[in-house]
Amino acid sequence: MNKTPVIPASNLTLYDVETRFNLEFLQEDRFFLTWLDKIPELTPEEKRRLDRVKQQYLYLAKREMLQEVVQIVVVSPLLDLAGFFNSPFSIAAEREVQIDDEVNGDSIRGKIDFLVFLGEFWIAVIETKRSKADVMVALPQTLVYMVASPNLEKPVFGLIINGREAVFIKLSCENKAEYSLSKSFSISNPGN
Repeated sequence: MNKTPVIPASNLTLYDVETRFNLEFLQEDRFFLTWLDKIPELTPEEKRRLDRVKQQYLYLAKREMLQEVVQIVVVSPLLDLAGFFNSPFSIAAEREVQIDDEVNGDSIRGKIDFLVFLGEFWIAVIETKRSKADVMVALPQTLVYMVASPNLEKPVFGLIINGREAVFIKLSCENKAEYSLSKSFSISNPGN
């Protein structure tokens, strides 16, 4: 009996992921406009909470922050501020994903750090890295997880974050499989 080879999602390069899933990178600002149009102003309380996250990160980042600490100090408060800990949303941590690739005769497997979902609709795939890691090393792995969404007829959003830096990803398979990246957001920038 032949056992299907399993490839960890974290071992794939961006080239591997784009090739396997026929993904095209778009460098167009308009790709993100649909979800950036009507963002409400932050309340003074939300600004205070974000300032606290920043202050705590800057203090703890004087030493290396492992992935789990980044999740506790930065990601968890952001999920709370976004309202993802409240109804109607659900959150899963370490959600296992497997994609069987019949063309290559193997399977790609990994665990999503955080998945925010509503029923079968995936709201956001979040991949965290330790503070010293370049945030972009998480891009191929996160794209694999996003492709695994059960509802690719709607856009899937992702977030890659190392505590210091965060980049949003949008994957759309409406006409063809396309993804785009937001600008990089840095917690160490002046201001809030």
